[in-house]
Amino acid sequence: MALSVSDLSAIYSLLANSMSQDESNRKPAESALAQSESRPGFCSCLMEVITAKDLASQVDIRLMASVYFKNSINRYWRKRRISRKLGISNEEKQHLKQKLLSHLREENYQIAQMLAVLISKIARFDYPREWPELFSFLAQQLPSADVLTSHRIFMILFRTLKELSTKRLTADQRNFAEISSHLYKYCWHIWQSDLQTISHGFSIITQSYNSNDKEERHDDLYLTCERWLFCLKIICQLVISGFQSDAKCIQEIRPVKEVSPVLLNAAQSFLPYYTSLQNRHPKFWEFIKRACTKLMKVLVAIQQRHPYSFGDICVLQPVLNFCLNKITDPEPDILSFEQFLINVTGRVMDENGVTLEQMKKNISNAVAGVLTRLLPNERIVLLCNVLIRRYFVLTTSDLEEWYENPEVFHHEQDMVQWTEKLRPCAEALYIVLFENHSQLLAPIVVSILQEAMNGCPTSTTEITPGLLLKDAAYGAAAYVYYDLSNYLSFRDWFNGALSLELSNDHPNMRIIHRKVALILGQWVSEIKDDTKRAVYCALIRLLQDKDLSVRLAACRSLCLHVEDANFSERDFSDLLPVCWDSCFKLVKEVQEFDSKVQVLNLISVLLGHVNEVIPYASNLMQFFQMVWEESSGESLLRIQLLIALRNFVIALGYQSPSCYSMLLPILQKGIDINGPDELNLLEDSMLLWEATLSHVPAMVPQLLAYFPCLLEILERNFDHLQVAVDIIEDYIILGGREFLSMHSSSVAKLLDLIVGNVNDRGLLSILPIIDILILCFPMEVPPLISSTLQKLVVICLSGDDGDPFKTAVKASSAAIIARILVMNTNYLAQLTSEPSLSSVLQQTGVAIEDNILLSLVDVWLDKVDNVSLPHKKAFGLALSIILTLRLPQVLDKLDQILSVCTSVILGGTDDLTEEESSGDNMSYGRSHDEDLLPSKELRRRQIKVSDPINRLSLENSVRDNLQTCAALHGESFNSAIAKIHPAAFAQLKQALKMP
Repeated sequence: MALSVSDLSAIYSLLANSMSQDESNRKPAESALAQSESRPGFCSCLMEVITAKDLASQVDIRLMASVYFKNSINRYWRKRRISRKLGISNEEKQHLKQKLLSHLREENYQIAQMLAVLISKIARFDYPREWPELFSFLAQQLPSADVLTSHRIFMILFRTLKELSTKRLTADQRNFAEISSHLYKYCWHIWQSDLQTISHGFSIITQSYNSNDKEERHDDLYLTCERWLFCLKIICQLVISGFQSDAKCIQEIRPVKEVSPVLLNAAQSFLPYYTSLQNRHPKFWEFIKRACTKLMKVLVAIQQRHPYSFGDICVLQPVLNFCLNKITDPEPDILSFEQFLINVTGRVMDENGVTLEQMKKNISNAVAGVLTRLLPNERIVLLCNVLIRRYFVLTTSDLEEWYENPEVFHHEQDMVQWTEKLRPCAEALYIVLFENHSQLLAPIVVSILQEAMNGCPTSTTEITPGLLLKDAAYGAAAYVYYDLSNYLSFRDWFNGALSLELSNDHPNMRIIHRKVALILGQWVSEIKDDTKRAVYCALIRLLQDKDLSVRLAACRSLCLHVEDANFSERDFSDLLPVCWDSCFKLVKEVQEFDSKVQVLNLISVLLGHVNEVIPYASNLMQFFQMVWEESSGESLLRIQLLIALRNFVIALGYQSPSCYSMLLPILQKGIDINGPDELNLLEDSMLLWEATLSHVPAMVPQLLAYFPCLLEILERNFDHLQVAVDIIEDYIILGGREFLSMHSSSVAKLLDLIVGNVNDRGLLSILPIIDILILCFPMEVPPLISSTLQKLVVICLSGDDGDPFKTAVKASSAAIIARILVMNTNYLAQLTSEPSLSSVLQQTGVAIEDNILLSLVDVWLDKVDNVSLPHKKAFGLALSIILTLRLPQVLDKLDQILSVCTSVILGGTDDLTEEESSGDNMSYGRSHDEDLLPSKELRRRQIKVSDPINRLSLENSVRDNLQTCAALHGESFNSAIAKIHPAAFAQLKQALKMP
């Protein structure tokens, strides 16, 4: 039933109650609103609430109404087949669109924003087909609109253009290009006009000493500023999305050359007001910051979209000159405008990185030429010097932050994105600059390093400009180690200055110690064998430093060394006790989440790369237990802990049960899909589960009891199918008959759930598990998984369309059916004769000419070349058994059956292959190498060795079953044999060793 005006008061009450703190009021209201969403007239009622003049002060309720309106647009504006009876009628849509466009002058900013979002969402569905007049109507309102109305119109235009620009169909992009052609000139004119108004207004404000002068005029000016910003964003959208990227078409985009220089001039004109407006007019000062930052971001966006046009000398030269000048010679006031300097620095970094890469791809030789002229060697050297000597140097505020909280300081310096802080941005520019000019800059960096070291001896402990420059130079050398190694000997540097500085324990030396820790990590690939031991000792010493920032830096660098391919465990082994102890202490002392993750990562890496873990197992268990208990609600930390636990279990190997008292309760919580943090922990918990099973010497009751959790996990989705398959295999191989008797129904449900509901890749992962399950329990399992086996028969008898994945699935399924015929012949006869299987085949459209078993014979004959040698033998044994059937059609296939069997016998050893007989070690005694293998792998080898398919003689089977076939069919058999080609018959006699 449709809602009408009479329901307005009820809808208003529900909206009000939906925001109540009292759950008894909120829940029923939310439920009632959810039920009303699909009713005709619901959005019209919401629209009345949003626009009602008497509710202007009820902002919260109006906002809530707009949120429900937006959700209804997403769900019901476009009618879908499944909900044709629900949703919004065409008449109501038309009414809503008219109502929205009649309410442009909304005074509340938040409501105006939501109205703009609503219009943009509708436009995504309806423009241009159902709402062709949208943009023309908005444009018609602008000439007569006051400042507030025009501001709101530009807000709507921006939101709508942003929404439409995300549509990627060719027709949608053509529509956007057409919008751009109509709106660009008008918006550009308005933007330039507003720029003049703003500049004039700022000039008057700064010359006026009365801060309260004409506040009303200031309000209008501020609205003009906001409108100008929206217009700037619109122009950016039109230029970027309204034209095809010139990186593809190599055609000049005229608006790029028109817009870019003016944007740069606007930024230059605003910068002088940065200081003058800061204290007296904070609102306009904030606008200046936003405007300058946005202008630089728009220039970056235009360059990335249209690099060819931006590379014109009239665009690139002034932009790059401006940015370089602001970096190398900024006004004192600009140094405090960090966000602007970040964007300026990023602009230069983009030119050095992106444009040069494009040059290599021959996108624009002109751009490369301009860039070469703009960045001569002298300017590159100057920029490098400025970056190191000014932007890398720690400031007084940096040192104060470090002193107050070294842990937070470490993470701000180490992990903050270059777009957020000036120093990381300068470092990123330096690295890009060095990558493109390494031969020019390497000697410069080395000379700065030598100058800094000479100007600040290793005995210096006072925080002087010389010590801070040395810290900056050390950082510069650390970041570009890969090219500096040709100009600087790490061995000499370490044995000389670095070692001496590490021996100086003065508190101020933490500045240098932290950079030394960074250097030791970054230069890991350049550290030779004769220096490794000393470097390891240095890092362990730094890991025990009094300053947390130094210790965390050492932690990260030590991690890089342990992960290095040339890590020397021999040189490190006696340092392990101190290393473990230092890690345990560090985790207890740090407070920041990132710090704990960093230390836990080092522990995890150590567990994965060192052999001597067992002596420290007890301490590690206590540590893991403590971290788990203290990390409630911190998913990322617990994920890192689960990774460390997995490495711990693998390192313990056969002695892993010694940690079960700590491990299993954690594992149980991690695989519980009803747990509070299941979404984040499940994947790593399953990997830990699999590792635990793989290394258990014998199945324990607790692990055996966890298996039903796997069914619950897969019943929800197949996101973790591969590790789930490995876990199933673990239980089959290690759990044996006890596992099957306890969880037979879960196994049947699980396989039936997977087969038929996953794609071909998923099937290829589960089919070997079904095969090994039948191999281990040939009599018990087939009747248990009859539904799954019926699906495999359907796969076998369906077409594969030449798809390699489908062919592989079909061949593997056929091998499983062949195994059942060999190991449980009576059951397969029963399965293929069941009416339910015939019904399933009929439902899936599979036509069977002969009986099902003979149709399977055709599959074995056809797919024998698509399977591995053991499966070929299974096919051969199955085909030899077919010879014993009392069916005349067998003789029709006799020639093909014997041909396949002959090729299998002559193509491989009759029993075990050489690899299986030697590599798999038929004797059950363990060798030294086998002691290093997980128990799962050893048990798998034993099962493979004992596989009846490997032990049965195909030669004897064919010889005996041929005699049975001859006895069953008499003269018909002799006639069929006579039809075999003499050469094929000779090969058959050779294979069967017949005289």
